[in-house]
Amino acid sequence: MSKIKRIFYSLALIPFLVILLFFGWFFTIVFEGEKPIAGLDPLPEYLSGDQMFMLKVNDQKRGLKTIKVSVRQEGREVKVLEKKFPFIGLLNRQGTHLYQKGLKINPAALNLAQGRVDLNVRVWDYSRRNGGDGNLTLFHHKMTVDTIPPSVRAISRMHNINEGGSGLAVYQSSSDTLESGLFVDDLFFRGFPTGTDLKKGYHVCYFALPHDSKAEPSLYLWARDKAGNISKASFYYHIIRKRFRKERMNISDRFLERVLPYFSFYPLNSEDTPIKKYIQINNELRKENNRTFRELGAKTIHEQRWEGPFLRLKNAATMARFADQRLYYYKGEKVDEQTHMGVDLASLANSPIQASNNGLVIFADRLGIYGSAVVLDHGQGVASIYGHLSKISVTPDQEVKKGETIGYTGQTGLAGGDHLHFGIMVQGAFVNPIEWWDSHWIKDNISRKLEVLKE
Repeated sequence: MSKIKRIFYSLALIPFLVILLFFGWFFTIVFEGEKPIAGLDPLPEYLSGDQMFMLKVNDQKRGLKTIKVSVRQEGREVKVLEKKFPFIGLLNRQGTHLYQKGLKINPAALNLAQGRVDLNVRVWDYSRRNGGDGNLTLFHHKMTVDTIPPSVRAISRMHNINEGGSGLAVYQSSSDTLESGLFVDDLFFRGFPTGTDLKKGYHVCYFALPHDSKAEPSLYLWARDKAGNISKASFYYHIIRKRFRKERMNISDRFLERVLPYFSFYPLNSEDTPIKKYIQINNELRKENNRTFRELGAKTIHEQRWEGPFLRLKNAATMARFADQRLYYYKGEKVDEQTHMGVDLASLANSPIQASNNGLVIFADRLGIYGSAVVLDHGQGVASIYGHLSKISVTPDQEVKKGETIGYTGQTGLAGGDHLHFGIMVQGAFVNPIEWWDSHWIKDNISRKLEVLKE
């Protein structure tokens, strides 16, 4: 074959090859085999009430054709969503390729029974595969319908609570309870399972009634199960109102000269006056310390470590009381106001400090305005605080016994003289320590209530 003929035949094949390539490309696009992408968020384990799901479907090639969402339970299928998308433009280029929608599923509205339910998503695209039905994506999620809230009821009966004081509630919750406790207005105090038979669901919950609570605070038991169902239960309580003192604190230049060097670790403006530095420490650093106390209050063992009344510093005079409202004056002018959240006890300088009860050291270091401090965890959210120490004799994670020396009194931090700042916390909330020193209060408000757990 001559060269001219070969060129001629080659040129004649070009249209055929172009047509062949076109049909190959066309069939590859039209009959593409990539399935749509479908997802739901969130994917909860339980369905207890109105649940919003975000459906997201994507097909970047042929585009979306049909979406069907349904729930299936015991052979019965209930449609949640069915949507068809139109074919728009050449090869559906202007069609829908991305679709998002929020879906609300309510088990009561769909007449779902308690137990397993399957949430199914089916998505087809505009591919001509599978006899023209298109590529199919199946998305399946299992859930458990649980709309029955847990039960919770008070076991203890008498709850006489001093304003600024502590309380104890003994209650019982059902076996499906995941978390439970007691609310005092917006403050939550968690309960701890206890008793000789844990299957009974007995719990103890120590709680605090803040010194500045509103006139008629709301107290109630609370429980939540794994599905998120919540129960609330009222119980009898009587609040005993208390009056707290106001105390004038006169700040002298000599006092400022003594205490400010201790706070060289704290970022202060060197150009500020001594009194301005003091006010910043007394406010901002105090807030930081209170956050630390709340964090420490969450670190507690589930068992009660303490036994009997708490010990008071030996041979000590009371220098300041719990919830004293302190008014700070400098050169005759009021410059600040704070509430004292403990009891100040003064004995001889550098007096030994005994652990007020059995416990675990969860803090032993410098703590802002409280100077060198120790915090003991006594279990179930009860903790004791020892501030302004001159020396610390214990280390974190050390077990201590009631009466064991843990340090010595001093005047570190913002102390005006050698003394011990003693405090009691209930799950991070400060309460009046006087109650915990009182054997009669312990017997009437705690010991008698705990006797029901032995029955």
